[in-house]
Amino acid sequence: MNKSNLIGKIGYIIIYVIVIALGLLCLLPLWYIVAISFSKASAVQGNMVFLVPVGFNTVTYEEILTDQQYWRSFFISVARVLLSIIINTVLTVTMAYPLTKSKYQFRGRDIYMKILIFAMLFNGGMIPTFLVMKKYNLLNTIWALVLPGAVPIFNVILMMNFFSGIPKSLEEAAILDGANPLQVLTKVYIPCSVPVLATVMLFSIVGSWNDFYSGLIYITRSRNYPLMTYIQSLTINMQEIIKHGTAEDIIRASQVSEQNLNAAKIVVAVIPLMLVYPFLQKYFISGIVVGSVKE
Repeated sequence: MNKSNLIGKIGYIIIYVIVIALGLLCLLPLWYIVAISFSKASAVQGNMVFLVPVGFNTVTYEEILTDQQYWRSFFISVARVLLSIIINTVLTVTMAYPLTKSKYQFRGRDIYMKILIFAMLFNGGMIPTFLVMKKYNLLNTIWALVLPGAVPIFNVILMMNFFSGIPKSLEEAAILDGANPLQVLTKVYIPCSVPVLATVMLFSIVGSWNDFYSGLIYITRSRNYPLMTYIQSLTINMQEIIKHGTAEDIIRASQVSEQNLNAAKIVVAVIPLMLVYPFLQKYFISGIVVGSVKE
């Protein structure tokens, strides 16, 4: 469409209106969750909340954020994410680089590729993995959350395909200048692979932060729960509060329902990812598209 004529301008306006409408439609569920989290319990239970909080209050967030265990679990999740980024990225890069070589340069390439594809489609299962973690005394440690997913095979294949698209002349020039394979990787391939590296890191951050199931399996002490596992375990037990709590605790608990609390859980869990994503989003599309297609 040509913007210079009337039909073209109308066409662009229609396209923008449709895109904005679709964007608002995607944001609507999240906004609804935010409204519920700031509403009073009786309004939520009576289905009186839609887009605007009814009986605005912050009791649900106070219940979560004033809990010492919440902050302990938060820092456990932060440490888990940082360890996952480092381990996943290092292992992905160092595995993908030699697998981009031909079978004449790396004789075991085809064998390793078959192992990777098999491991991508099949795994040992939950019970064998649990027994391995127990055998090595990793239960109730942060390593039980990090090591089972240390080598994300999809990311390895993504990185391989991206590396394959880098001109071989750059590697040949570095070798002629006396660079060894490690120097070629760190001085040539990695600087050219910022988009796919950012994509791999984003996958690692999102996967590690959102995973709550691993905490349920490998962590048996609630004080060692990562944030997502701890948030999933939060409930309002009115009988326990009435039995052991003060009058102020009972009043505050009466203002919170399971729906409020669950909505606040979602908001609290999403905020850190929303803060990180904008910094990596500009690399995401080029990294996933170029790395997923091999010519």
